[in-house]
Amino acid sequence: MLKILKLSFLPKSPDYGLLILRVTLGFSMLLLHGRVKILGFSSMAEKFPGLPFLPGNVNLSLAIFAEVVCSALLIAGLFTRFAALMLAITMGVAFFFVHRSALVDVAASNIKSGELAMVYLVAYVTLLFTGPGKFSVDRE
Repeated sequence: MLKILKLSFLPKSPDYGLLILRVTLGFSMLLLHGRVKILGFSSMAEKFPGLPFLPGNVNLSLAIFAEVVCSALLIAGLFTRFAALMLAITMGVAFFFVHRSALVDVAASNIKSGELAMVYLVAYVTLLFTGPGKFSVDRE
């Protein structure tokens, strides 16, 4: 019974966990966020939120670079720490500047929840510190 509760029949490998984390984060960011930004670039460019001292089209271009190029690198496990850093910065900007650190919708000020950005941020920081694992092109 203890073996079942401990799930000791599953392989114990941080490398499998890092592979699953990298691939899942990479594909979800690329397909659910990056692709939308590429397809809607012309309509989003002028009013895209981000760092207040940069124009919308620059903020959008930086987000696309992170969400498409760095996500693809993350999936492959190539330059993983660089990719994770770029994605963490992007999610940090989204959470702190766009969502103003709100974890729930703030109806009075029309601020949407940044919970998803915060979850992505924590996951990318985790990969920044752990690296890609052995199932990657980088193989640290």
